[in-house]
Amino acid sequence: MTLGDWGLVAAVVLGGGALIWLGILAATRATRLNRLYVRVDLARASLLAALDRRAVVARAIASTSSDAELGTALVAAADRAEDADTADREFAENTLTTVLAQTDPADRPSALTAELADAQARVSIARRFYNDSVRDARTLAGRRMVRILRLGGHARPPDYFEISERVSSS
Repeated sequence: MTLGDWGLVAAVVLGGGALIWLGILAATRATRLNRLYVRVDLARASLLAALDRRAVVARAIASTSSDAELGTALVAAADRAEDADTADREFAENTLTTVLAQTDPADRPSALTAELADAQARVSIARRFYNDSVRDARTLAGRRMVRILRLGGHARPPDYFEISERVSSS
């Protein structure tokens, strides 16, 4: 073999090695992105469960409220929040938070006040976990290799879930 043949062999070996390395790297990134999307789905399910629990507590508060009008508004807001589709859920939850802030803690049993505080803490934690998962998935999906090779397929990146967690009564 001549020197030119050795150069060609070296170029083919290096090119093949680079393609294998690129394939392994793409596979690991695609796997990581898939795991992040699974994590987002699980965090969303947990967030929705926490929000539904808060709506149940809101209905219990409404049933003990001495103000019938506020109780009716609270039940309606809780129903709207639970029945809202994905696009309207944030607005419905913000409305529920606002109506909950209008209730007087002295007007309900202390057990319900504690239950509401626990439900709101769970919503806060679940929202934080969900938004952290969304941030991680969007960051990886935005990387150059993932975009160019379309490792995320045609899936839209997940959206953040932003609600006002606590509104002080005025």
